[in-house]
Amino acid sequence: MSRPLLIKQLKEKNPQLNRLELENILDIFCNGIKKALLDGKNVEIRGFGTFFIKRIKQKYSARNPQTGEIIYVPEKNKVRFRASKKLLELINK
Repeated sequence: MSRPLLIKQLKEKNPQLNRLELENILDIFCNGIKKALLDGKNVEIRGFGTFFIKRIKQKYSARNPQTGEIIYVPEKNKVRFRASKKLLELINK
């Protein structure tokens, strides 16, 4: 689902709010998730899932698949999402 489609669906459910207000609400929500993840916290949305940061270890002997050259891959953080049981049940019906 794209951002404009999400805003359109929110507008259909909340006709009293204008498009700019809905965009601001969505921005506040996304920025809240970003800030929490940057602070090292998990973000749990009940009935939907959990966003969390996973640290990926550095690799000294990774290979470039095109050239076969051995390269160094530095340590990095990745955002992961774990779906809730309710969401998994809904998807797998």
